[in-house]
Amino acid sequence: MPILVINSGSSSIKFRLVEVTGKGSGDLTTGPVMLEGSIKGIGGSASIETRGLHVTHSKSSLDVRDHAEALRIVLDVLSGSLHEIEAVGHRVVHGGDRYVEPTLINDQVEAGIDALAELAPLHNPACLAGIRGAKAMLSSVVPMVAVFDTAFHQTMPEVAKRYALPVELADRHRIRRYGFHGIAHASLAHGYAATVGTPLKGLRLITLQLGNGCSVAAIDGGLSVETSMGFTPLEGLVMGTRSGDVDASIVSYLSEREKVEPGEVERWLNERSGLLGISGRSNDMKELLRAAEQEHDKRAEFAIELFCYRARKYLGAYLTVLGGADAIVFGGGIGENAPEIRRRICHGMDWCGWRLDSNRNGAAVGLTQGAGTKISTDDSKVKVYVVAADEETWIAKETARCVRAIR
Repeated sequence: MPILVINSGSSSIKFRLVEVTGKGSGDLTTGPVMLEGSIKGIGGSASIETRGLHVTHSKSSLDVRDHAEALRIVLDVLSGSLHEIEAVGHRVVHGGDRYVEPTLINDQVEAGIDALAELAPLHNPACLAGIRGAKAMLSSVVPMVAVFDTAFHQTMPEVAKRYALPVELADRHRIRRYGFHGIAHASLAHGYAATVGTPLKGLRLITLQLGNGCSVAAIDGGLSVETSMGFTPLEGLVMGTRSGDVDASIVSYLSEREKVEPGEVERWLNERSGLLGISGRSNDMKELLRAAEQEHDKRAEFAIELFCYRARKYLGAYLTVLGGADAIVFGGGIGENAPEIRRRICHGMDWCGWRLDSNRNGAAVGLTQGAGTKISTDDSKVKVYVVAADEETWIAKETARCVRAIR
């Protein structure tokens, strides 16, 4: 079954056309990638990359205003293969408490995803652009499936899901901690288990998905039991443009002092904060590392320090949640490709039994999707790995399972 995967992030779109084979839901495998690529840096000068079985690997740059324009470029690249597609799988960030498994997209589901956009303002609208663009280009008989980031965290215990709000108020408005990046965290956990050849059932893992958006998850036996993002993707770690954890009173305080609506303050927390807000120059970790090292930029250095401090703080908390861990797993654009950030996050963690091997850590960059490698010392009690999350394979398999279940 040839499946097109569309993975829309806050500033990027990844796509992959791949064949999924296997008779049962538990033995699905993917064949060679027929065509794949990405558009990164949407909203400005974007990088466009494509490759495939019968396509020459190419890279280019182009100003891309928004996700709708990016998707038109993606579908133009795919134009010669559109007739082969039997199903489309879309990553959708927020499914609320209604969409807890891969779901066939119809008008009602599309409206439901749209209604949840206020809880994921940087993401659900981008996901919808992918859905609507694909519907416009493909035959109406091609099924489309939404695979939700929030679904993986449905296994969190109630004590991890609840905020300490009046129960009646929280229930009436469905306010709870949903968690995000679930597809990435699931892929990191399965990638680690495959790398070390150990079933997930017996493992306690802490996975760090570090990119423009960042989150940590505590995973016990393959099930999410805690994660850093909450009601929206704003909670938790310091991110590219998102603040992460802040005192809730800051919203009303800034609204009053700056004479703006609360929604505008929330926009600042989502789009003007994080690494960008602290450094005053960029949300790109690579650029901040360069500025700190070569220009001795103190604000860039502090932004990096705060980013790593918050991640290390969460690691300590999740060791407590799990009662210890078998491994720490880094993933995401920063987690996979920034040895210096991994070094800083792990610095001073000898007390809990883990140490990095500097040579292994420095060499662990540019891994093939789905691959993993150890960066801790051989005598480290807690293993530390880098895994290149393969969200697209996960989405493709979940899409195939959903489509086969309804046929």
